[in-house]
Amino acid sequence: MNTFMHIRSHRFPVLPGEDQEVVNEGMYGKAVAQYLQARLQERGYEAPFICCEDWGWWVDLKGAPFSFGVAIYCGPQKGGLLDYFCTVGPPQPRIWNWRKFRFVETAPWTQKLHADLLAIFGEDPEIELVNPALDSPCTDDSDPSDPC
Repeated sequence: MNTFMHIRSHRFPVLPGEDQEVVNEGMYGKAVAQYLQARLQERGYEAPFICCEDWGWWVDLKGAPFSFGVAIYCGPQKGGLLDYFCTVGPPQPRIWNWRKFRFVETAPWTQKLHADLLAIFGEDPEIELVNPALDSPCTDDSDPSDPC
């Protein structure tokens, strides 16, 4: 599964000092990562840390037999708000696990996490779920002025 969710909210500003943490300019999302880490822990996920990556932010999740978590990408600012795109990883339907020396199906984890993210965003009246299912952050037809 490699579906992106497009969200927008005043709840997720650029945090003080975040400019010094990002690897690439404009790849904000620390507030979204902190928010998701807390909400996912409330839903029983083990989310030990968040970190900044060159493409955005990562919320690490434990318990799956593969590297697993939520990737958060930042889109262009519009009307004082940043657009964020979240997706679950890994994107492949099955991956090779060297410890088990076999392929592992990822769908049970990715589908549940995707549904939980939709529920988290849908339950919060301060978050606008602009588009719940995009092939990529640059395929959102809801805004024709988007430069992607």
